[in-house]
Amino acid sequence: MSSKRLNLGSKDFISSLPDCLICHILSFVSTKEAASTSVLAKRWRYLFALTPNLEFNDSIYLNSEIANQRKSTFPWITRKKSKTPRSFVDFVDRVLVLHQNVPLNRFSLKCEDVVHPAIIISWLLKVMDRGVLDLDLHISSELGYRLPSEMFCSETLVRLKLGIRDVLTITTEKSVSLPKVKTLCLDYIMVENSVFAKLLSGCHALEELVLNNLFEVKGSCSVFHNTLKRLVVSRSRTFDENHESVSFSTPNLVYLEHSDTIANMYPKVEFNSLVEASLNLRMTSDQIVSAISIEDIDRSPQEEMVGNATNFLMGICNVKILHLSYNTLQVLTYCCKPIPQFNNLIHLTIQSDPEVAWESLPALLKNCPKLETLVFEGLHHKFKNCGEEDKCLCKPWEGEDIPTCLSSSPVKVLKILKFGEIFGDEDIEEQIKQVQHFLETMPNLEQLILYYDTSFDEDVYEVSAQLQWHPRVASSKCKISVISDSLCLSSTVPCSVVSKWGRLL
Repeated sequence: MSSKRLNLGSKDFISSLPDCLICHILSFVSTKEAASTSVLAKRWRYLFALTPNLEFNDSIYLNSEIANQRKSTFPWITRKKSKTPRSFVDFVDRVLVLHQNVPLNRFSLKCEDVVHPAIIISWLLKVMDRGVLDLDLHISSELGYRLPSEMFCSETLVRLKLGIRDVLTITTEKSVSLPKVKTLCLDYIMVENSVFAKLLSGCHALEELVLNNLFEVKGSCSVFHNTLKRLVVSRSRTFDENHESVSFSTPNLVYLEHSDTIANMYPKVEFNSLVEASLNLRMTSDQIVSAISIEDIDRSPQEEMVGNATNFLMGICNVKILHLSYNTLQVLTYCCKPIPQFNNLIHLTIQSDPEVAWESLPALLKNCPKLETLVFEGLHHKFKNCGEEDKCLCKPWEGEDIPTCLSSSPVKVLKILKFGEIFGDEDIEEQIKQVQHFLETMPNLEQLILYYDTSFDEDVYEVSAQLQWHPRVASSKCKISVISDSLCLSSTVPCSVVSKWGRLL
């Protein structure tokens, strides 16, 4: 029996597979890796060139030592004493020749080094002529690229991703016709507003749009599209200036992710079907300085705003799930008047930071009449003005009978992520007091969940006990859970029997 198993184990099952199945397997790896199989046997020599997906990345050729090691891997390439980028160009040229009679589903090209625009364009024309479905292009543009109009007139393309390390200008004198494109991603692209609008209007079936570090020639951006369902707009913190104008009209959008400095104007914001939004709106450095000056002279942020994102926030007020970064909390404080009424919001996540106050939270929570789940990512905040009237949630009020925004809160589930995470002179006891304050003032709370950032089980037991035996709670039906990587403790309050705690390893 053992000898039979040994014989079976030594059999080459892969070679017995049909070519179509081997090609399917090779399609899941890069073309470079697939090409390395050509030395296995004569049968494998050109199988990699029959795969429906081609993925090229010149990073392997930027190191001459690695390129020399790969020389024996691709024996069918005639090598000369040339620069490594030339070797990469030869490789791509050769594969495209071998692949010219094979259906092409996906073509991915990533060039960290400079390849002449004429060469890049010749490759693009070939794959577009082949009816490619998925095109992913990331190139360096020191020489400047004028993409061929054929890229924007395709009856087969379903996904188009264009990325550039520097700046890539899209010009389309002819009409744009991409009737089957459902996903469009633009990364580090410079484009005029009229061309961008033309590009969107030519994508009749577009469902997902991703804009990473989009450069607008005139500082304005408008996203108008009727079929769009998912939109991601992101610009890194290195861009520290305000857009002149930003507008949105996407009546069927259900998901929005927006990370950018606030614009000077939001003339039109229409998100009629929006379900979920994740916002990281930021003030510029100059606006932050102005905000600090308002604090220093003890003026109310609502009396003098340093920017105005009110129209944008009004435009998303029908959202059901909302994630706000700590930067957005600052925007709500200094750049929004009044804070919108979120009548449909049921799930709210707040990111915290030691340098950002919670002054905007009371008004925000008061304007969420249907809120069921509230999540805090950490319990960090400034301590300025805590306990004065209803400005902040940081500490319990001095007068026990003073109503707060939490006293009428409809929240049923409260989650604290990264509980125990400490920065600078922060104190874990302050975080415990904050949670106890939540217990004291939230009358509809049914579940409190703390995700404790600790590796010590003793810490979990101690915090659990302090919360369990807290003398004053607003909701007697609240269940408390304290969870670490190795331990989960839960109990209802009030509770007088320690054994009710359960342990999960």
